[in-house]
Amino acid sequence: MTYICYNINQLIVMDNGQTKTKLPENAYRELGDGEVYEPIMSPKKKYPEANGWSVTIGVLMTIIFSAAAAYLGLKVGQVFEAAIPIAIIAVGLSSACKRKNALGENVIIQSIGACSGSIVAGAIFTLPALYILQDKYPALTVDFGKVFFSSLMGGILGILFLVPFRKYFVKDMHGKYPFPEATATTQVLVSGESGGKDAKVLLLSGLIGGLYDFIISTFGWWSETITTKVLPFGQAIADKAKVVLKLNVGAAVAGLGYIIGLKYSFIICCGSFLVWLVILPLMNLIWGGNVLDLMGSGITQTVGAMSPETIFTTYARHIGIGGIATAGIIGIIKSAGIIKSALGLAVKEIKGKKEVADKDIERTQRDISMKIVVIGVLLTLLVTFLFFYLGVVHNLLHAVIAILVVGIIAFLFTTVAANAIAIVGTNPVSGMTLMTLILTSVIMVAAGLTGTAGMTAALIIGGVVCTALSVAGAFVTDLKIGYWLGSTPKVQESWKFLGTLVAAATVGGVIIVLNKTYGFTGENALVAPQANAMAAVIEPLMSGGGAPWLLYGIGALIAIILTVFKVPALAFSLGMFIPLDLNLPLLIGGAVAWFVSTRSSDESLNNARKEKGTLIASGFIAGGALMGVVSAIMRFAGINILNEQWQGSPAAQGVALVAYAAILLFIIVSCLKVKKTE
Repeated sequence: MTYICYNINQLIVMDNGQTKTKLPENAYRELGDGEVYEPIMSPKKKYPEANGWSVTIGVLMTIIFSAAAAYLGLKVGQVFEAAIPIAIIAVGLSSACKRKNALGENVIIQSIGACSGSIVAGAIFTLPALYILQDKYPALTVDFGKVFFSSLMGGILGILFLVPFRKYFVKDMHGKYPFPEATATTQVLVSGESGGKDAKVLLLSGLIGGLYDFIISTFGWWSETITTKVLPFGQAIADKAKVVLKLNVGAAVAGLGYIIGLKYSFIICCGSFLVWLVILPLMNLIWGGNVLDLMGSGITQTVGAMSPETIFTTYARHIGIGGIATAGIIGIIKSAGIIKSALGLAVKEIKGKKEVADKDIERTQRDISMKIVVIGVLLTLLVTFLFFYLGVVHNLLHAVIAILVVGIIAFLFTTVAANAIAIVGTNPVSGMTLMTLILTSVIMVAAGLTGTAGMTAALIIGGVVCTALSVAGAFVTDLKIGYWLGSTPKVQESWKFLGTLVAAATVGGVIIVLNKTYGFTGENALVAPQANAMAAVIEPLMSGGGAPWLLYGIGALIAIILTVFKVPALAFSLGMFIPLDLNLPLLIGGAVAWFVSTRSSDESLNNARKEKGTLIASGFIAGGALMGVVSAIMRFAGINILNEQWQGSPAAQGVALVAYAAILLFIIVSCLKVKKTE
């Protein structure tokens, strides 16, 4: 039997004489001077990528996962990442159908299908707020067109704005960012293609991690979060001093921390520690007896009467938003040279002075031409402007303001979203969207647009920006996967538009159906936590309320100081924004990665052990993501067998601590078993 040798660095002969593919040794580390990364699929050859099979399966995955993600996101406020489950299904289908050289096809299936999660996140974080406000203001109108066009236009802008930065993020910064989500998905695709020992490790860890997280979410045999409140004095400290520590014990989050590594995990947690151990207690100490209504939203509770969690969501989280925005602006300033060169290339191509023909560019570095990107952006902004003018605000000045807000903020924050995904695998899109809504509302009110018309305009604008940032963040993951494996970026970029169109149509229909079936207000309504938060912010702003500029300013100052001292401000600010219980396990996972990779004086053995841990961590993430889909299906079917009373008990937290220690020990022991001969 004949086998294609992708690259001598990735060709490994197994005992039975077959071959398997494997990522090269320098896939996850920085390259030395003159060193070149050679992907599994050789840049000098062509492979099956976008064809009838991969596009059809990708579209089907988009429809199915858009519907499932929309339901789960509106029900519990969590949008599962679809890329990994789709990658697993793609590998399974190609194996079952005995498709040869299916790696390139599977990348395209995953890339098209992954549009579901990003479009859904952009839509459900903002647009259901229209229905929520409509219940109070019947004059406010919502229809399929508003939901569909805001999702579609935002998604297209997200793709186009990211394309000029592809080379910088996935090639120039090789080894500098951990790309946790892309790492896990890549491991799934590679192991599915190659089989062998790595595939067995990924499968076993996927089963363990998936079953572990499934038990938590479905049966509730132990708590999902451990908190210091369970201690005899912990509740008193939380009530009086507003000091509490919380730890999510999920296997997938631990795996995420392992891949992120100790450096970034530590910086992220420092941001969390500043907020939870310093800022919250200080706020209670200084303003404990005061009512702080910074946004005019009608808060009547004193700071001292709030729980630490409420103080975080009401006040302290805005410091993180200010930090993220400022860190993003600083990053844009630092990237001015990259932006300038991209724009210069676009101008040359438009004038017909393209420096290098496509055929002379290495296959794995070919992008959509900058001429198409620029024309595409201009056309999309024009269509969006007409959408605002004819379908939303019906006022030329207000439509001009709306398109300027969308164009400027979506472009500037695209790199922020991509950076966040590259570092921590989590896109702070809700925080950036919240700031967009506030800025939009302030500008629109100053221009004379208030009331229900202003609320509709602000939320539609926020929906476009939110979707653009969500898609840009997710797309950089797809492109990194393609870079590691050797896909053609131009093919990925081109077919991403189809996935965006299908996902936007699906989520528009699903939101309308869910609103008619369950509703977003009243008893037994869908929770839609992010949309409720957006509605709560928009209403007072359009009625003369203010914005938490002081908190944003504090976050901005922190980001500037960190930048001066050469501390990654975005990672730190993400820590201030993301809840502590999701950041602390990152530090633990990063510590485990450091531990297993430093036990030997032999650097090659340390690298082998760390790589084994990366496989296990990827399995945990993949298993958790897949079981998240199963949980979503069970909830949709009305199956609820969660023992909430037990899960919330102190004893369940004790069991959780033991279970968590067991999966960490599994990683450590498995890695340390790796011998030099392996």
